[in-house]
Amino acid sequence: MLKIRIFTVGGTIDKIYFDAKSRYEVGPPNIAMVLADLSLNMDYSVRSLMQKDSLEMNDSDRDLILQHVQTAEEDKIIITHGTDTMTHTAAALATVENKTVVLTGALQPALFKNSDAMFNIGCAIAAVQTLPANIYIAMNGQIFTHDNVCKDLKQNRFTTLQ
Repeated sequence: MLKIRIFTVGGTIDKIYFDAKSRYEVGPPNIAMVLADLSLNMDYSVRSLMQKDSLEMNDSDRDLILQHVQTAEEDKIIITHGTDTMTHTAAALATVENKTVVLTGALQPALFKNSDAMFNIGCAIAAVQTLPANIYIAMNGQIFTHDNVCKDLKQNRFTTLQ
């Protein structure tokens, strides 16, 4: 059976609302809850590496992600990540060989009814199973290679560079 490793590092996809603080903060990974309700025919494991807003991530965080991706037994890996610096992490993973790595996230927290999280996770699951080894980003109904994508802040979506 196909085995997929899922690493979570935080971002909007995992944000939850704290009433006492009247703000959103990164909480525990939501992907396990999202996937648990589906009848998937694949073996996967979820591991949280950190719970950070991607704007707070630094080179040490990206080195940690790289280390876990490189040492994972699985060659199919999904990373849930904040959208603001997702492309930076994808670029930091460019040296990974012989693995299909797909980063995904959400523009709205996964717990929101109108969140794009489930759709993006579904795209990432399909992409990681069908694409050749490389680093990809799955967002907004498209799959991008790590070296040909940017977040368009005006349109609030990911687009190709060309």
